[in-house]
Amino acid sequence: MNLIDSLKRYTTVVADTGDLEAIAEYRPQDATTNPSLLFQAAQKPHYGLLVDDALHYAMHFPGDRAARTDAFMDRLLVNFGCEILQIIPGRVSTEVSAALSFDTEGTLAKARKLIGLYDERGISRGRVLIKIASTWEGIRAAEQLERGGVHCNLTLLFSFAQAVACAEAGVTLISPFVGRIYDWYKKERGSEIPGDEIVRLAGCDLLTISPDLLAKMQRTEGEVTRLLSLEGARAASMEKLHLDEKTFRWMHNEDPMAVEKLSEGIRKFHADTLKLEHYVRETQLPRALAKELAH
Repeated sequence: MNLIDSLKRYTTVVADTGDLEAIAEYRPQDATTNPSLLFQAAQKPHYGLLVDDALHYAMHFPGDRAARTDAFMDRLLVNFGCEILQIIPGRVSTEVSAALSFDTEGTLAKARKLIGLYDERGISRGRVLIKIASTWEGIRAAEQLERGGVHCNLTLLFSFAQAVACAEAGVTLISPFVGRIYDWYKKERGSEIPGDEIVRLAGCDLLTISPDLLAKMQRTEGEVTRLLSLEGARAASMEKLHLDEKTFRWMHNEDPMAVEKLSEGIRKFHADTLKLEHYVRETQLPRALAKELAH
């Protein structure tokens, strides 16, 4: 037995990629994408039809250039999501723009737009998670969405305060970025590295793994020991916390790693969204216009 098959006995494996071929190869239960992954995938020729469909949708969308750019991004996200759902048996996470990370109402509007596009394609809401940054504003949006039957995956999670607030909000899934936590502590404090990675998280409900690590685990024979369980969590002697906004912001601010990595993650995701928009405007949109004029 290889490590990935052994891990699947305890934990649902989620592929962290927008590459449909990688998803088909590693057969995860769920999959998740983000702007960085979609920017890479959209430039590959064999995904041209998905990009073209989003371009066509945007070109005929009412409104100004900004509205059409937003329409393109929404349609592309859902196009990739629908393709992924043809491969996997579970759910796909589709991300709200990082530019809305501190905008509760904007996040709500975007999430409802995305879930509406999935509804139009006949995709059950049970197969879609709306992915939102774990800011106070994002968590508040997720709380409202969950009450309305839209399930959420809270991403860029680095602090205990974020995790507690998400639990209190009743979100479906949180995505702690343990790899980035590990990297921060390794760089800043040398041997003092509290960020656990794959095998030490065996037993958690879901585990998001990049294709390169999935490949390494698939090539490695052995068994993964279960370290996390519901019973173990219930037996832990920890005081239950309640976080209002003031307490949340203070607790999160007291963790320098979490403050740095959350801010950095939002900036990077937003930068990759802008790269994708620029790529479309400068290369794909002119091609699409020329093709339409030729007909």
